Amino acid sequence: MKCWEERGCDEEWQTRCPHNTPGEYCPADCYNTHCTRPTYERVEPLDALMNPDVDRSATVKENCWFCRFFLENGPRL
Repeated sequence: MKCWEERGCDEEWQTRCPHNTPGEYCPADCYNTHCTRPTYERVEPLDALMNPDVDRSATVKENCWFCRFFLENGPRL
């Protein structure tokens, strides 16, 4: 499983999470979506547009849309 395919909360919390539904993203302001991986590097919003071919719909977390690792290594359209 890729890091952008994993939710940040544990299984117990996912049973109660209002965002844990197919097609819904974990919002960037959710505490459980803060990435602690060493590959995570937040980019500025304009820099997030640096790769228009990345498939942002492949993520489950909005935070990934602003991660350099995802933008450079994520799936392409």
